[in-house]
Amino acid sequence: KSLNCEQGISSHPCGVCDTCREIDQGNFVDLLEIDAASRTKVEDTRELLDNVQYRPARGRFKVYLIDEVHMLSRHSFNALLKTLEEPPPYVKFLLATTDPQKLPITILSRCLQFHLKSLDQTQIAKQLEWVLDQEGQPFEPRALLALAKAADGSMRDALSLTDQALAHGNGSVRLESVLAMLGTLDHRHLHQLLEAILRQDAPATMAKITEIATLGPDFDQLHAELEGLLHRIAMAQLLPASVQEQGADADSLLQLAK
Repeated sequence: KSLNCEQGISSHPCGVCDTCREIDQGNFVDLLEIDAASRTKVEDTRELLDNVQYRPARGRFKVYLIDEVHMLSRHSFNALLKTLEEPPPYVKFLLATTDPQKLPITILSRCLQFHLKSLDQTQIAKQLEWVLDQEGQPFEPRALLALAKAADGSMRDALSLTDQALAHGNGSVRLESVLAMLGTLDHRHLHQLLEAILRQDAPATMAKITEIATLGPDFDQLHAELEGLLHRIAMAQLLPASVQEQGADADSLLQLAK
């Protein structure tokens, strides 16, 4: 949108012109999205490059957005290199990747690189809340925090998980349904387990373990969550202020840290 907005090239496109709206709707003819993961062969790249010579039909620039570009084969990168060295003035390439280390240095050296930071759980949860409000889908705030945690900083993964949660929950995003889908547990189960261990209450500890087992969690994920919880408790003991804004379990976490 910044390159093709009818109000001019800007870091703040208007969002209301025909071009901006068509891009938002996914039907702008001069924005070509290519999934490199499914088009890894050199023949696919050559077919793409054969069309580079043609000028944009409507916009100021023809934009090629190549997602997961690191999945291209070595021969595909070689075919792409010449065009990246001397691209037509009306063509822009956007190469998106989650693994830039796999890109050849010859490609990296010809690109302006932007490293996008991971989002924190609160930012992801707020964005999911906005999306679901726009779509008119019911949700529970704690369910969104669980999805945000599972997304591990990726907004795209969070949206994908939310789609799955809507399907799993028959059109709503509920905590119980989300936890079952993810194979995780409500944080209260782990907190109660640690409390029983700290009290050296063996019967209560075994009872809680049995209860957790009946819920059928992913035990690898459960182990990772327990490690993460112990790490956060250690941080709370050293820096209590560091957990004040870390979600719904902050009060319980501080209690365990005492």
